[in-house]
Amino acid sequence: MKPRRVVITGIGAISAIGRNVPEFADSLREGRCGFAPIELVDRTKLRFQQAAEIRGYKAEDYFSPKEATMLDRFAQFATIAAREAVAEAGLEPGGKEFRRATVITGSCVGGQTTEDQGFDDLYLKGRPRINPLIIPKTMANAGASRISLEFGVNGGVYTISTACSSASHAIGQAFWAIRQGSADLAITGGSEAMFSMGILKAWEAMRVVSTETCRPFSKDRRGLILGEGGAMMTLEALDSAKARGAKILGEIVGFGMSSDGHHLTQPSVDGPALALEAALADAGLEGGQIGYVNAHGTGTVANDPTEVKAMRQVFGAHADKLAISSTKSMHGHTLGAAGALEGIATVLTLRDGFFPPTVNFTEPDPECDMDVIPNEGRPGTAEYAFSNSFAFGGLNAVLVFRARDAV
Repeated sequence: MKPRRVVITGIGAISAIGRNVPEFADSLREGRCGFAPIELVDRTKLRFQQAAEIRGYKAEDYFSPKEATMLDRFAQFATIAAREAVAEAGLEPGGKEFRRATVITGSCVGGQTTEDQGFDDLYLKGRPRINPLIIPKTMANAGASRISLEFGVNGGVYTISTACSSASHAIGQAFWAIRQGSADLAITGGSEAMFSMGILKAWEAMRVVSTETCRPFSKDRRGLILGEGGAMMTLEALDSAKARGAKILGEIVGFGMSSDGHHLTQPSVDGPALALEAALADAGLEGGQIGYVNAHGTGTVANDPTEVKAMRQVFGAHADKLAISSTKSMHGHTLGAAGALEGIATVLTLRDGFFPPTVNFTEPDPECDMDVIPNEGRPGTAEYAFSNSFAFGGLNAVLVFRARDAV
């Protein structure tokens, strides 16, 4: 079978900077930062105080009481984003399109909130019995399974957990599945909700979370800011999308991945460079054709210059003409959901002809000497764009998007 072109027909998102895609897009354009004092746990017990929480979120606004009881917060976010993406694609739950559909999602920690509460009940409160729903609520595939149940998906349904590259790996696998013909439709992305004391204390011990704010690529950067949320895309083969008159938002044209084989937490240049090169090769493109990169850009001392060096190694002289930004400076680092939120940000960049900024930027770092679009976004067009995800464990994933006007 000839490889099929894969288009995006729906997107959905819920994050600290927007409960849906229009709100998310407005925040990216305006450079609105979603960081504020932590409310979901007692922040006086933490070294860091800021986070990108979804303020005022209430499960009952989206689910019946029974449904809300059965779903951890991260699975709720996955479902909410999928609903928006499927609705935009013009698909009906249980429709014939879902017979040969797949759901592939990413999550780094799964139902961490539920698990932490269970441990609290068992070890601190000494309760002999715990919630019988803990297993189905904590399993990392709970979001994917809920999506499959809600829409009647009969194809393969699974979840990938590769730390901060989880969602990008999921989207890439969904893209390949449709391109090679093993699925006709995919709901894919990622979700995360990690605001429980146990995992926040674990991140505190890593000493990579900023006690101030997240300033990617800035010389005085001090680390990342954690965030939560979910983002999903509906992907389809171009021919079938056109046949049913679907609105096309953009196209995925390539996916590359690699492993550093180097260190569990310290980044390398060669690993990300291999993923960038693999993405270009998979898309059949030259580096000079890429106009924008949504960078991994965590704001940590080690990551940002390493990413810049990798891009310079791959893009050569074109790196001086390339626009990059880290939207983590607005929606925070959402771990397993990061690649999905940033992938949607990349789709919006190409769709709207506007490059989002890297906010909170204060001063240039000679080791991050690229156009990082500091503090204010600007109009700009590109036919092709990258979205980078480089995770702990040395696991790298790069997606290549094409503007809808070129489809």
